[in-house]
Amino acid sequence: KARKKKIMRFIYNRTATSALLKISQTISYHHHPSLSRLVAIQKAHHHSCSTTNTTILRHRLCEKNHHLTSFLNHAYITVTLEPTLSSFTMLQTYRNNSTLSSSSPPPIIATADLCDDFITSPDRLSVVNPSPRFYNYGRITSFFGKIYTIRCFESNPLVRKTLSQPGNGQVLVVDGGASQRVAILGDELAKLAHDNNWAGVIINGCIRDSKAIGMMDVGVKALGTHPLKSIKNHEGEGGVIVSFSGVEFVHGHWLYSDEDGIIVSKVQLHTSS
Repeated sequence: KARKKKIMRFIYNRTATSALLKISQTISYHHHPSLSRLVAIQKAHHHSCSTTNTTILRHRLCEKNHHLTSFLNHAYITVTLEPTLSSFTMLQTYRNNSTLSSSSPPPIIATADLCDDFITSPDRLSVVNPSPRFYNYGRITSFFGKIYTIRCFESNPLVRKTLSQPGNGQVLVVDGGASQRVAILGDELAKLAHDNNWAGVIINGCIRDSKAIGMMDVGVKALGTHPLKSIKNHEGEGGVIVSFSGVEFVHGHWLYSDEDGIIVSKVQLHTSS
């Protein structure tokens, strides 16, 4: 709330393009001082409503602060649709738009702490090999939940079908055979995961639409990206034991993931509180 008040204090009823500059300036002063010079230069060259300049500034700012990406994207869309809309109205629209506002972040459970606590009972905990490396693509980088498994190869109808159902905080683990030829998951499926309360998705394979997925409050890990979508000629298997990166993923077991890696356990390792 305090941040919004500060932003509104800096913003006047000018064109939406000027509003974007004011928002960026406020954010850079209060959160990212290193961007202040960029904003100052941008303002010095801003003699007219330049969509190109605004786009460059928006991308630079989004690279520094992913939590504000949704807001700035919405503001940019507003510029395109209605250039005369006041900045105050634009902020009010964003604040009242439930599809853009983020829910409370999930609790963070460090995999390193879990390894320290349960190192004496290796039968309860397995660590995914760090090679090949799984990269974070969703905005949520720390997530956990019960495992739901799928085995498929370069075909994802079952992935869509599964993510269309309530996830109840589960983590979908998809063994795509480590294929580097197509993407198993894109932004549409990632949005399904977010909307249907899946804690995260682990893809032993590739994803696409990584920039859009990076704006979503959902955990997504994969081996890499590929622009080509998967085929739809076979469904795959669900609820089966899948094995990759030195670990067996069993339907109903627990998975914990963060920036340090992925661990799985037969039982819940964290306390409910």
